[in-house]
Amino acid sequence: MGRCDGKVALVTGSSRGLGKAIAQRLAREGATVALTARTLEPDEKYDGSLTQTRDEIVAAGGQAIAVQADLSATEDRERLFAQVTAELGAPDILVNNAAVTFLRPLDGFPERRVRLMLEMHLVGPLHLSQLAIPAMRERGAGWILNLTSVGGDLPAGPPFSDFDTSAGFGVYGTAKAALNRLTKSLAAELYADGIAVNAAAPTNPVATPGAGTLDLAKVDTEDIALITETAYRLCTADPKTLTGQIVKTQSFLRDIGWLRD
Repeated sequence: MGRCDGKVALVTGSSRGLGKAIAQRLAREGATVALTARTLEPDEKYDGSLTQTRDEIVAAGGQAIAVQADLSATEDRERLFAQVTAELGAPDILVNNAAVTFLRPLDGFPERRVRLMLEMHLVGPLHLSQLAIPAMRERGAGWILNLTSVGGDLPAGPPFSDFDTSAGFGVYGTAKAALNRLTKSLAAELYADGIAVNAAAPTNPVATPGAGTLDLAKVDTEDIALITETAYRLCTADPKTLTGQIVKTQSFLRDIGWLRD
């Protein structure tokens, strides 16, 4: 018996990386997991797929379905949510993890890529939350978790570090900062309904396939178990006592006594 028994969890961007790890953890705790991303079947161009994640969860004794979707498109988000609800029921847990990231200086950042990043990091999570809220509100309970980043923190300075002046994180950081603000606002508006809304970020880079592609993390400087434990705690805690939090894994896990120096 796990703390997620009888619950449905929708985890976006779960073909690989953090989304896959979080989906597997929730499945181990008893959730039936709806997996979604663009890569449905194994493809030599990518590391991981939805069917691989699903098959690994099922082989470990869990339950999962895989639904391909382009989460940058409104109609695909609506189709995804309708299919998940029809097959499993409306989600009790929503994990907004899917993202797309481009890094380059702001003075030459293409508008179409800005719009795509904001769609994936901000508009998509809001839209999926809007789709999930009615059933959560009817039940009187629900959990929404947004995966954020320390990149959403304001740079220190002036003077500015070499990292801040050359890394090209301006649009990414802006999108994550906006996601953090959205998290706080949703938490406030949904508090009386018993719906927890939180955001979590790895304290240090995790060498996921996406991070490696962007040369952000070739080697893990943080155990992926820290983000999966953080996600699990935030997706099962009492919504009246743990909501509206923008947490970093290590400090959060120390605060609850799970991690010690």
